[in-house]
Parts: sequence; C-alpha cells; structure tokens
Amino acid sequence: MTDSTTTYTGPERVFSGVQPTGALHLGNYLGALKKFALLQHDMECIYCIVDLHAITVFQDPKTLADQTRHIAAAYLASGVDPAKALVYNQSAVRAHTELAWYFNCVARTGWVNRMTQFKDKVGKNAEKASVGLYTYPVLQAADILAFKATHVPVGEDQKQHLELSRDIAQKFNNDFGVPNFFPHPKPLIDGPGAKVMSLRDGTKKMSKSDPSDASRINLTDDADAIAKKIRKAKTDTGDVPATMKELEGRPDIANLVGIYAALANISEKDVLAQHAGSQFGPFKAALADVAVEAMAPITDLMSRYLADPDELDRILSKAGDKAAEIADPIVADVRKIIGFRGA
Repeated sequence: MTDSTTTYTGPERVFSGVQPTGALHLGNYLGALKKFALLQHDMECIYCIVDLHAITVFQDPKTLADQTRHIAAAYLASGVDPAKALVYNQSAVRAHTELAWYFNCVARTGWVNRMTQFKDKVGKNAEKASVGLYTYPVLQAADILAFKATHVPVGEDQKQHLELSRDIAQKFNNDFGVPNFFPHPKPLIDGPGAKVMSLRDGTKKMSKSDPSDASRINLTDDADAIAKKIRKAKTDTGDVPATMKELEGRPDIANLVGIYAALANISEKDVLAQHAGSQFGPFKAALADVAVEAMAPITDLMSRYLADPDELDRILSKAGDKAAEIADPIVADVRKIIGFRGA
C-alpha cells in the first residue's frame, strides 16, 4: 500500500525502543545499543524503554520499574549520551497511547491479522492472549509516528511491523487529505556483526529469554563469567578454518568468529587470517580476552548507574519531558485533523 513517491520534508529523526523484560546481553549490544550510540552523532535520536509493550504479558509491578532502570543503564553504559539523545520510558509520554487509539481506528484488521510475529508467539493459544499483544504493532506505529520519526533501526523480525507503520501513515494522510503529514519511516537494517547467536546453539539467536544463562553474555557479567561462558561455548570438531567458504555450514564456530570480529572491530576474514588452523582452546582464550576488554567498560558503567537509581530516574524524567514536548504538538495536530471539538 505504501506510496514510495510521497515526499516528507520534516526533520530526519531516529526512533527505537527496547522492552524492559530480562537482562540485556551481547547480542543486544552489538545488534542495537552500539548502533544507537553511533547514530546519535549523525541524527536526532529518540530511544524509548517500551514499558507499555512489556505489559502485553503480565509483569510483576514490584519489579517493572527496576527493569526499566536496567534498560536505561544499558543504553547509557553502551555510549548513548543523554545530552545528545533522549532516553525515556514510554508510559511517561501519553502521546503513545492516545495516538495508538486513533491508529486502531485507521488500521485494518486484515493488516494486523497478517502480522506473523503474533502467531509465532501465541501458537495455538491465540484466544488466551491479551488484546494488547494482538494490537501492539499498532502501538508500535504510534510510538514511531508520535515523533514523526523518519528512520527506525530494525531487525528482520520487525520489518513487517515497520511496513504496517508505513501503511498506517499512508492511510491517515490519504483519509484526511493531509499529504505528507506523517512520514513513511525507513528501516535502518542491521549491519555486519549485528546478528549474535546463542553460545549453546549457533543456529538460534542469543536471547534473554533462553533458560540457559550460559547461552548468552549478559551486560552485567564480570570478566570471569565472560571468560567461562566463552570457554564452554559450543563448537564442532576440527579447528578454526582459513577461509569464509570453509566457515559455511559451521554455525557454532561462525558465531564465535562473528563475535570476535564485531568486538575487535575487524572483518571476519581478518579473524580467520589471524587464527586459521588454531585449536578451539587457544582461539576461545583469545576471544575471551577481546570480549573482556571490550565489555569491561560497559559492565563497569552498568554497575555504577544501577547503584544510583535516583540519577537514572532523573535522566528518564528529563528526557520524558523533552519527548512530550515533541510528541504532544504532533498529536494535538492529529486531533484537529480528525475533527474533534475543541481540538
């Protein structure tokens, strides 16, 4: 449905969000947080802790606030500067929920029915899932368009949701005769080194929901924990291959090579050139050294931020106020466009 010829002339703006559920890990850092820190130097960036999305499944009220602070600490420890980018929690800005309702009335049920991620999550238990889980791609569209964001960092699993955001923007603009009011946000696709797999199974993504803590490197893991997990990471038989061609079909060692390259800021070819023919023991030791060196500053900053929840709350509140200053006038314009009395 999206019309690629539509031209939006507003400012370029990045929006992205992370749910406050579970501990963030190396995959989150390389796939998202590191990129977020780089983007802030080139574009206006708004980074949200999407606590409204989190409650599509039950969250313990006693821990939700701390989980939110944990994600904020991860953003900041990964290099996101609150003086350059906004880091706030979604529920602090009412524009998200208000615009989501308007978009619920714009989006078509057929569009939402096509969202494969809902089907993947609920399986045969769709009737027991919350309505929020079903409609959360519409809230996601509101998250993005409440700020008229033009670019969204996404992985493969979120590209369909971003396309829905584009369709909603297009239909709103068409329905109400306001060409180019909402932009059609563009994806910023994950780059090299962004896809990190489980240390226990190189065919599965590293996940904070994996029951095995050994499957991931948490951003709060100390040097000993990081080294131990890498030593125990799954490999196959043989040694480190010499070429990328030889790496094909070997997901476990390919994962470790990819992690090495991303953390050392070199190519996978360079990693293979340095370690071709090496046994896995020495290679893992070298990878552990690289990982500890790269992650230690992040772990240290995480610990310092988490030890000062009042400072995290101050940063979140200040950014939430600034986010509302951007989103509230946009949603006020939406009310006028729709035709609400007194808008």
